[in-house]
Amino acid sequence: MESKLFTNTHILSWLQYFSENTDIDLEHVKILDITRKNKNLIPTVEAHRCVLVFTEAGNKDIFYKMWDVGLGDCEVIYNEGSEPVGEIKRNKVSEMIDRGINASAGMIVLNPNARSTIKFGMDNKKFASGSVKYVGSEIRSVLISKMQIDEHKNLCVISGESIAVESAMMCGEGTVIAVEYKESDRETMEENVGQFGLHNVTIIDHVGKDTFENLPIPDTTMLVASASLEQELSFLTGLNPEMDFVIYTLDFKTAAALPDILARYGLTDVTVIQIAVSKLTSKNVFENQPAPWIITARA
Repeated sequence: MESKLFTNTHILSWLQYFSENTDIDLEHVKILDITRKNKNLIPTVEAHRCVLVFTEAGNKDIFYKMWDVGLGDCEVIYNEGSEPVGEIKRNKVSEMIDRGINASAGMIVLNPNARSTIKFGMDNKKFASGSVKYVGSEIRSVLISKMQIDEHKNLCVISGESIAVESAMMCGEGTVIAVEYKESDRETMEENVGQFGLHNVTIIDHVGKDTFENLPIPDTTMLVASASLEQELSFLTGLNPEMDFVIYTLDFKTAAALPDILARYGLTDVTVIQIAVSKLTSKNVFENQPAPWIITARA
């Protein structure tokens, strides 16, 4: 069983402390222990107005990272020391970027601009620039919808960098295995992971027994169809015969052949759709975007 720095008793004592010393309605508080593996602070604060965060001493740039992604107006309620006693302090994140966490403790982060809905289809400009050519945000929204992500799902994303990033934000209690075959793409993926403060993403360089060892078995895999498609299907269905798949391709022949290929691996519930997106340019002309086929499959 995973050892916890903050037990239920610790959490209750911090809740009692903040209840007695602030006027915050704790009924709607989101509790987040980032001392535990795979917990994402930034996406959680972006999505909740009130987050009770448990942190470990030595986190030197926690407030700078929050400020860097636009959370500078959030208010932090905290005390000095590692016990829920003493004077309450309140500062904006923008006032705390030069300080870190000097004691394992709880703090409340208030975000008045928190979004109450799931964020689909982020603007490509928000992702790290690098070797990756990101899929359009409209297409990405459909792909993520087809993946039917929930907070606890374990996902595998093959050659889908921006999809891995958005998925990791949504499955805060699950994990994302990001497979990037090119070294330059792995470097860009690592930059994205750092930029968005994601701790539930594992980046690997290929699909195989050695790279998936000790990793959670995926519930759903999203992949871009390539020459290694059948090798990927064979290995992944061997891991989990009930795994769901979402496949992206721009090639008509590949899309047409996929139902038969998938059937060989026990995936007979197959749907094939094509999506077309046109955008109005500054010259008042509609410009057609790449029109991919999206294939969903399950046993």
